[in-house]
Amino acid sequence: MTATDLMLQQLGGRDSAPIELDQPVAIEQLPTPALVLDRKLMLSNMEKMAAHLDAHGKGFRPHSKTHKCPTIAKLQMRLGAVGICAAKVSEAAVMLAGGVNAILITSPVATVSKARVLNRMLEQHPEHQLWLVVDSVSGLQVLQQSIGADQRLGLLVDIDLTMGRTGTREVDTMLQLVDQIGDDQRFYFAGIQHYAGHLMHIAEYSKRRDKSLASWSRLEAFFQALEQRGMDCPIVTGGGTGTYDVDVAVERITDLQVGSYIFMDEEYRALASAGDDRFEDFDLALTVACSTISQPNAKTITVDGGYKAFASDSVNPVCDELPGVEFRFAGDEHGVLLLGDGQQEVQLGQVHRFATPHCDPTVNLHDYYWILEPDGLVHSCWPISGRGCSW
Repeated sequence: MTATDLMLQQLGGRDSAPIELDQPVAIEQLPTPALVLDRKLMLSNMEKMAAHLDAHGKGFRPHSKTHKCPTIAKLQMRLGAVGICAAKVSEAAVMLAGGVNAILITSPVATVSKARVLNRMLEQHPEHQLWLVVDSVSGLQVLQQSIGADQRLGLLVDIDLTMGRTGTREVDTMLQLVDQIGDDQRFYFAGIQHYAGHLMHIAEYSKRRDKSLASWSRLEAFFQALEQRGMDCPIVTGGGTGTYDVDVAVERITDLQVGSYIFMDEEYRALASAGDDRFEDFDLALTVACSTISQPNAKTITVDGGYKAFASDSVNPVCDELPGVEFRFAGDEHGVLLLGDGQQEVQLGQVHRFATPHCDPTVNLHDYYWILEPDGLVHSCWPISGRGCSW
């Protein structure tokens, strides 16, 4: 068995179907730390975003790197998404195996091994639609070496201006790529991707708005060069949750790559929105339930959630039901709650839910979502099938 076959066999064999519990349980009965997803709030967030973008004549191509769950991706498709995004080839493979039929891979492929995996995915799912971004001639050449003669793959040119992560900044490189794509019947030019992720978390709303609009306006040279060639640009995709109500003003954009809006996290909530000093346009649907397990002294109490339960790359977790109580990481397995005066209502053996610091990498630490229903009980769990798909 080749490495390609082994990787795809492993990914294709992951469970993705929801698992119903024999009896509904209260959150306090879950094995903590537990990733709890309020289904009603998540669906409300999905519907709000879909309605907002539809009202502005834009589509949405939500990012599955946020949730890593085919069940959620299919809900987004049912609400009108034009497809979903996957950050990596392995994420796309899990989504395909889980029944998602329109996927844009938003990171370039520049190695033969990954290009061969992509070719095998095309062979195994000929009825599905796949797109991939390219940003270099050498990357395109790798695809030309590896994609079979009878395959068909849509390619978007990834354009970067200031982020410095992926994408070309040269109009001439874009045109060279477009020309070579057009000369190869296995590929077709599908459009442009421009994702300015470094702008999503600018705290001040007006500065975030102005920088995002300025970034899109600087792409005009690329679009004009295509128009001078008489070329259409069917897809213009990018943006995100942080600029969802800004980028709809950009006429060129066809769809937004929103991700975190379905869950929200403390990193986003700490930003200013258009009308408030907190970004609460969408409800907090995702939390981590932790149990209090020890009290070394009167002013602190320890919970069973640490670095292995929460991503710690930004702010600390926050418990909305305990205002004023601060969380501090205390290692892989533990967090410590700092109790102020009058906050002794926190007792041992309690379960409290915390907003995640950063939802995407926090999700990647867990195997399941525990699905909270409107009756206040958990009725099912949904596998996080894309967990660990980093290649």
